[in-house]
Amino acid sequence: MATCTHLDQIQVDPPEEFAGCEECLRIGGTWVHLRVCRTCGKVGCCDSSPNRHASKHAAAEEHPIVTSLEPGEDWSWCFVDEVAFVVEPG
Repeated sequence: MATCTHLDQIQVDPPEEFAGCEECLRIGGTWVHLRVCRTCGKVGCCDSSPNRHASKHAAAEEHPIVTSLEPGEDWSWCFVDEVAFVVEPG
């Protein structure tokens, strides 16, 4: 079973409130789904979105983990280990 080896890089919780993908809002773009970087809290759009800001941010900043901000979803993804998982609260 694959595991994420970057859990120690989770430094922020998902935001309670957000307006959308930070970069898309700045450039007037659109998004499909939203993800939050668990290292710095930047909100970006998913890879199904035209600009793929969440994965671009992860690559540029070497921040490995994002969490879905979609209602009813609680999964996270590690870009480095290529594994999905649920972060237990606490």
